Amino acid sequence: MRFIFYTHSLMSDWNHGNAHFMRGVMRDLIRRGHDAVALEPEGAWSRENLVRDQGTAPLERFRATFPDLETRIYGADFDHEAALADADVVVVHEWSEPSLVEKIGRVRRHGGRFALLFHDTHHRAVSAEKDIGGLDLQDYDGVLAFGETLRRRYLEAGWGRNVLTWHEAADTSIFKPMPDVEKTGDLVWIGNWGDDERTAEIAEFLVAPARDLHLTATVHGVRYPQSALASLAEAGIAYKGWIANADVPEAFARYRVTMHIPRRPYVENLPGIPTIRVFEALACGIPLISAPWEDCEGLFRPGTDFLVARNGEEMRQHLRRVLTDKDLARELAVTGRERILARHTCRHRVDELLSFLADLGDRPEADHATTAEAAE
Repeated sequence: MRFIFYTHSLMSDWNHGNAHFMRGVMRDLIRRGHDAVALEPEGAWSRENLVRDQGTAPLERFRATFPDLETRIYGADFDHEAALADADVVVVHEWSEPSLVEKIGRVRRHGGRFALLFHDTHHRAVSAEKDIGGLDLQDYDGVLAFGETLRRRYLEAGWGRNVLTWHEAADTSIFKPMPDVEKTGDLVWIGNWGDDERTAEIAEFLVAPARDLHLTATVHGVRYPQSALASLAEAGIAYKGWIANADVPEAFARYRVTMHIPRRPYVENLPGIPTIRVFEALACGIPLISAPWEDCEGLFRPGTDFLVARNGEEMRQHLRRVLTDKDLARELAVTGRERILARHTCRHRVDELLSFLADLGDRPEADHATTAEAAE
């Protein structure tokens, strides 16, 4: 089959975690013998910021690292109808322009022979409801929502039909342990600032514990304001800015522990949705300690695959334990990776996608209530 993915950017992962997942999904489809192409817009915010921050070298590096991936840039004059003429499956990401979301739907309505899916990997369904509610999804065959609570939000609001929970996952061809890499530090955190969505949490769970325990710590990420950079510096934490996602496994390998600090909208309004960094960290076999989030879908085994710190003091305690107890650290690394390999690889997600597409081909038009009941 021929898959076309409308994505904000495949080339750039600058403050754009969905690029990680799409690369892994496309690579798995290609390994299975399918065709997969990404279409990304001119002036994409992530790609433009990456070039402004790092120059064009990361784009050249992307092509060298992922020679199997094909991506095309479209502008105002791009012929979408022609590009979709031979497609079997078209997946449109929620960061696409509303006018484009509607236009592709019209192509589907007026003779498009492809299955058309909408893919949501953000919290705008609760933080910017009017934006999502204003999208025209009537011609879409299904919605891929990256968490069960998000799926239910779509069904309750009547946005689209045939909604599937489709979590992100790790590309384990890239994210894996690197035991030969020498450890050079205690703690590494890879995460962007996040529009003040976790400012207090970063201070409580990262900055204060690293300072109080005198850890050799490093932070990678972008969009940190000067006040945040000053706070990191005062705590003795090295800030190293953007890191290419393909370099993250080696970064994890150089440190003894990492952490997960979820953004507040996910904790408060969309429980059960971890960011892709959780999947990738566990796949790399590094012990993980998480700030609180409710794993209401049972994706992991908290306390077994990773430790959970309910507050800053528990984070200090867990960090001490992991950094001094080699057996505990080893056990967390092994069980966390085992969980990923058993349930949360891009291969698993492609299996789910293909199964969903097969179901769409077999089922009649379903109303929202019927779809919700069938998905229970």
